[in-house]
Amino acid sequence: MCEEKETGSKGEHLPTNDSRMASKKALPVRTSGSRFWVSSHSSPTEKMRVCENKAKPEQKWHEMSCSKSSDDSSGVEPQDADYNLPCLSDELDTLIMARVPRSEYWKISFLNKRFLGLLTSGEIYNIRREIGFKEPSVFMLADGETNWCAFDQHFMRRRKLPIIPSDDLFENCDKESFSAGTYLFVLGQEFSGAVIWRYELVTNKWFKNPSMIRPRCLFASAACGTFAYVAGGLDLNADHEVSNSAEKYNSESESWESLPPMNKKRRNCSGCYMDNKFCVIGGQDDQQNDLSCGEFFDEKTKEWNLIPDMLKGIPVSTAQSPPLIAVANNELYTLDASSNELKVYLKSSNSWRKLGPAVPVRADARRGWGVAFKSLGNELLVIGSTSADGARRASIYTCCPDPALETLRWREIKCGTQLNPFIRNCAVMIA
Repeated sequence: MCEEKETGSKGEHLPTNDSRMASKKALPVRTSGSRFWVSSHSSPTEKMRVCENKAKPEQKWHEMSCSKSSDDSSGVEPQDADYNLPCLSDELDTLIMARVPRSEYWKISFLNKRFLGLLTSGEIYNIRREIGFKEPSVFMLADGETNWCAFDQHFMRRRKLPIIPSDDLFENCDKESFSAGTYLFVLGQEFSGAVIWRYELVTNKWFKNPSMIRPRCLFASAACGTFAYVAGGLDLNADHEVSNSAEKYNSESESWESLPPMNKKRRNCSGCYMDNKFCVIGGQDDQQNDLSCGEFFDEKTKEWNLIPDMLKGIPVSTAQSPPLIAVANNELYTLDASSNELKVYLKSSNSWRKLGPAVPVRADARRGWGVAFKSLGNELLVIGSTSADGARRASIYTCCPDPALETLRWREIKCGTQLNPFIRNCAVMIA
């Protein structure tokens, strides 16, 4: 069973005073006209002093030295300044760096080779997972764009990803996307057949990923930590038949494994991860019937459990997009594309309750198509046009939902970037 959650924290064992002092450091500081360095002594209670080095300019930093007291005969006089700086061990240094926002990592890479190695090897992300410190990033492809864009969780920083090195068919075809660990996956069709392109956060590069055991499209997907789950869709190896097959992807071994088949064949369905289970909701079966039922996969029993009428009261049709669903704080929410209402799923009664007011983004304008509705940590995120006739740019809103409250407050985010109001693909990475 995958027990890693999108949010949460774990207690970590910080170094003791003895281990903290075991690694002595001299921190060089440049000033105009002189060279200074900060010396840490063996006792944690001793003062840190800034000493002016009168050595020749060509001397290297590691050749410099500073006396402990003014009585030393080294010819170096201490400045009249005291710094009670702790002497940090490498372990504590790493724990501190792991908590720095990922958008600032490009700056940290200039500190020293050890920090650079933690970044380029991806080890820093393993440490973040171990201590339970993760943050979401939003990856989007808007209509008319060739580059995917990545945003931090506050939409304060934006960067373009490299162009996917694929062919013209892939560039112009419909795509599907999901994430797992530090990977973003984009699925589509090339002239040679179905393909999965994998973006690696650590290297900032695209690679071709191993294909699914049964390649598919119009499927449900969800992620838990470094694992991704897919189910249903149209089987591209079986003349686009509606499928009930399911698979699990391990991003660490970059491999797929088959899961038991679902109870229902379904396409145009949606997926989520809730209560430590992979859930698949809605869609249409192989007879073009709309499905209001859902089902979840139990890792312990390796079985699928059907939930009848899970979408009761929420219109579904072939003309509509797959259900717009998201999980925040282990609660399931849907953006009803027919009424533009936000609803929360009540697990105890297998029913939905409306939360007002109406969502600012008009999901009902195009029956759910072109709207991104995602979980952003403990918040809900919605991106799209705010008018029925189509705005010039997409608007971004978030809210902190509470199933116990009947009203909620949507907060608009100004990101300073003008996005096409029709969002083709969107995925949230938690790393």
